[in-house]
Amino acid sequence: MKVPPALLGALVVGIIGGEWLGPGSARALLLLAAIGVVGAYLHRGTRVAVMLAILASGLLGVAVEQRALHGLAVSPLSVVVDRRFTGEAVITLAEDPDGPKYQSAAVARVSTFEGRDVGGRTVLAVASGDNLSIFRALDAGDRVRARGRLAPLSGYATRARWRHAVGQFRIDDVVAVARPDSPWYSIANGARRAVLRGTTVLPPTPRALLSGFLLGDTRAIPDDLVAAFRDAGLSHLLAVSGANVAFALAVVEPALRRLRRGPRLAAGIAVLVLFGTMTRWEPSVLRASVMAGLVMLARMLGRPAEARRILVLAMLVLLAADPFLIHSVGFLLSCGACAGIVIGAAPIASWLRGPAWFREALGVTTAAQIGVAPVLISTFGALPLIALPANLLAAPFVGPLTIWGLIASLLGGILGPGPATWLQLPTLTMLRGMELIARTAAEVPVAIDGRGAVIVGLIGAGAWCMRRAWRNRTGRLDPRGWRVHREGQRPDPARS
Repeated sequence: MKVPPALLGALVVGIIGGEWLGPGSARALLLLAAIGVVGAYLHRGTRVAVMLAILASGLLGVAVEQRALHGLAVSPLSVVVDRRFTGEAVITLAEDPDGPKYQSAAVARVSTFEGRDVGGRTVLAVASGDNLSIFRALDAGDRVRARGRLAPLSGYATRARWRHAVGQFRIDDVVAVARPDSPWYSIANGARRAVLRGTTVLPPTPRALLSGFLLGDTRAIPDDLVAAFRDAGLSHLLAVSGANVAFALAVVEPALRRLRRGPRLAAGIAVLVLFGTMTRWEPSVLRASVMAGLVMLARMLGRPAEARRILVLAMLVLLAADPFLIHSVGFLLSCGACAGIVIGAAPIASWLRGPAWFREALGVTTAAQIGVAPVLISTFGALPLIALPANLLAAPFVGPLTIWGLIASLLGGILGPGPATWLQLPTLTMLRGMELIARTAAEVPVAIDGRGAVIVGLIGAGAWCMRRAWRNRTGRLDPRGWRVHREGQRPDPARS
């Protein structure tokens, strides 16, 4: 159990080192990493294997980061981006367009530019003016033929480089639009439209809020409500999380049980891919989907699926496949929350007093907040203290709202507005409750910064040490390791 975390640490250190070294083909490093993996396998079960595996993981981190940076620096679009060429391009959207009032942007893959194949390189497509309404009506997977100008990333758009964008394509004229040629996008977009069709009976704000809960689509949520969720420490609820993946699998679980192991694994992975495509593969969904896939694979093979190991393996796989995820705040928050729950939920719950349901809920919420605190404080400068009670109040709504909201929206989209109105009444009630919690909690302007977090951490560590000392106050250990009690009795070794 100690090796996987060490491999993950070595991989992260390697990725950081690769970024410091800069772009490169890194073929020699990949070869050395492969040799290290083979050596670790041949010496498995020994310390030599552990050392070789850690070394191979670090070399792999350097190699994948250098190659990812090399892909940004050297591409078929490098010259035309640097010289700001204008021409006609065929692009495929990788996400739904979003942006401020007078501009919309989306990461997209360029198939051709001026009739020349450019290998599907990624750019940030930007539209404004007369093309804005057309561009905003598109979905991920849609193909667009447009004239525009390629240019380097600048300003706030430079963050798109961590999504492998080599430049930006400013659209001057949309020539033609076509539906996705990928069957997964066609099916996922159809299911997504069916869900959204069942929400049309709701008022605008609850409808937008439900889209955020179910699909991670927050584009129509009013800015003041988004700010309220952020100030209340509830913004993670507006992004599709691992809980949504679990709920989606729970909905199809009765059907999956009827299948044998192999078909069950294939069907489960198909559900994960479909749901991930529907939610546009947000980092939290990506992490949760890989974890769920690993759990299903372990069960099919009859192997243990311990949560810590699965989380570490999922992070290893994802960071090795895309080292730029280390710059994704959503990915770090998702992994931090999951790690906090896996490591700290049970111990925190055991320290608390009260009914089991209360201790478990508070333990999970507290552990998740501790897990995301370093990322929130380093990124946004502070962590709202109201987040813990706000999350406790919101927790009872999350599961029922997600499951019932998804079922009611799907049925409502199929049956029509009349039945949908009645089906969505419980959904509307829960959404109003969530909105009330967020707006009320946001009125409490108390937050903790980095220095305060360190102080709180030291106080917590001190309290834990005092608790340990208090538990051991009734006895001491003699040189042979036996606990000597005040009565002078020696405990039975079999019971120790």
